Amino acid sequence: MISPQDFHQLKFQTLKHFWGYETFRDSQEEIINSLIEGKDTLVLLPTGGGKSLCYQLPALILEGTCLVISPLLALMKDQVYQLKINGIEAEYLSSELDEFDAESIFNRCKNGLTKLLYISPERLTNRIFLQKIEEIQISFLAVDEAHCISEWGQDFRPSYQNIKQFRENLKNIPVLALTATATPKVLEEIQLKLNLKNAKIFQRSFRRTNIKIIADKIADKYERVLNIMKYNNSSGIIYVRSRKETEELTKFLQRNQIQNVDFFHAGLPLKEKNAKQKLWIQSQNNVLVSTNAFGMGIDKDQVRFVIHFSPAQSLENYYQEIGRAGRDGLESYAFLLWNEQELTNFDQILRNQIPSKAEFLKIVSYLYSTFQIAENDLPENVFQLPIQRIQNFTKTSLAKIRNVLNFLHNQEFIFFNSNQSLSSLELKISPDELDLLSQNDSYFIELLLRSFSGFTTHKIMFSEKTLSNKIDSDPHLIKERLKELQRKGYLEYIDGALSSVKFLKPREDRHFNGKYWNLFEQIQKNKLQKWEEMKFFVEDSDFCKMKLILSYFGEKDVKNCGKCSVCEKQKESIFGRNISAEIIETLQQKPSNVEEIAIKLNYYEKENILENLIYLLDSGKVKMLNFRTYAVNHES
Repeated sequence: MISPQDFHQLKFQTLKHFWGYETFRDSQEEIINSLIEGKDTLVLLPTGGGKSLCYQLPALILEGTCLVISPLLALMKDQVYQLKINGIEAEYLSSELDEFDAESIFNRCKNGLTKLLYISPERLTNRIFLQKIEEIQISFLAVDEAHCISEWGQDFRPSYQNIKQFRENLKNIPVLALTATATPKVLEEIQLKLNLKNAKIFQRSFRRTNIKIIADKIADKYERVLNIMKYNNSSGIIYVRSRKETEELTKFLQRNQIQNVDFFHAGLPLKEKNAKQKLWIQSQNNVLVSTNAFGMGIDKDQVRFVIHFSPAQSLENYYQEIGRAGRDGLESYAFLLWNEQELTNFDQILRNQIPSKAEFLKIVSYLYSTFQIAENDLPENVFQLPIQRIQNFTKTSLAKIRNVLNFLHNQEFIFFNSNQSLSSLELKISPDELDLLSQNDSYFIELLLRSFSGFTTHKIMFSEKTLSNKIDSDPHLIKERLKELQRKGYLEYIDGALSSVKFLKPREDRHFNGKYWNLFEQIQKNKLQKWEEMKFFVEDSDFCKMKLILSYFGEKDVKNCGKCSVCEKQKESIFGRNISAEIIETLQQKPSNVEEIAIKLNYYEKENILENLIYLLDSGKVKMLNFRTYAVNHES
């Protein structure tokens, strides 16, 4: 039994050895102490508040394996990747892993080697998992993104309701529930549905005094981003809505001599994603143009700005994303670019993504029937997913189909892989049977056996391009050859460049017609409600932006931040600000265009600068050098 004094010393040794820190931040040490004492603990810390360390460090010093329940596979992968870089034994279980990989992970936990095991909440009802977990010593349960248990959020995951029963079966081991975004109503629901007993609650204000929020109503966003980037020599993130937009905006900036910028999205191959992520983390001035796929689990202190090229889908998402700036406490900026037309367009896009009940059932029904899955059947195979064929048959939009597929994925009916990844290959015949095949077929399979160790015993992941270099053949020809051998039943091949689906639960049509349609409908309503709240935040010009966020998360007696674009405008109307004088001072240093003046005046609104420039031109104090550039008129 370790004494309290030894525990105290061990905490700081572990912190220094694995994370390189001498001291804990905010309430991290108190949270860790609560957990070590075996108490249920509820933590509400804003993004960047160091939540992950609150369970990762005690997992290392307590006996057994910490079970981390997390809702997103991408989040699990990121966390495990970062932990392994730090030399910490961590693994994740997901439906994309084959039995061979899963078995080796269970064995490492059983032997006490793996200290953190990440799982999705759906796994808590998996029969094989429940059998295996009985053989593993669990130190405590960490429930990440605990707000997913609440029916009042867009991230609601019904499988989080399984945690309560699972925990009782494990003799009520301590639970640490963590969230970065929860309203008072959601916090209450977390305690109730996780059955937290006399929980110690740690809650920090959401106020970030070092972040200046600048809401910018603007038509030409490309030009605005370019001008921000021209005067930037620090690290940042630009959030856009689509994968296509990440690449288009990056190309535009690079064409305009902005070289410290790259794009990132979930569709990139894993190796490329890791390389881009690593470069950004290590760089002092690299900027990533990304979808919201980037940032989860990433810890980087010196991010000076976050630009939302378009508004986020909810205030929760928005707050999490701007919270990736200024984690070192230094002044940072959150730019929010918007215009009314775009808000109207997104209203339409959001509503067009939601299928009717008839469309929902048609998509689900076609998904099962196209792979000939009967009621109560559960095939073991992974199938290539012909999304275009689903669209042709159901006569619904790709957006509706993807919405339904993502819902089925989140509820773990299916594992839907829409990202580019490595391909998989599994031998369906014994190597002894090769002599019975045609000469061409046996020769090609022998080639595969020589190229991949382990191909005879389990499914392997591989790249067609790497294989083509090794055997001096064209990748396209290799794909065609593998498909042909699959048709003959000799192997199973999944092309990583295409979408694929694996069914995880038996087919049950009556549930889709009833409770699962009701659940899907509720999630869509929540999504629309969250968007309406975000829209109000974007369009409002009367209330301090930080105050709106804090009030949304239930903080009382909130004061204005004094620095957001709304507060700046209010200060100007109360105390006055001589913008004309500031413009002249700026132009005395160097002739500039409107964008440059706006940035030098701490990102002041362009419309107001134009008004002042017209006045200065009329009075002869300023002149135009060309149709865009202004200078001080020394002749006046």
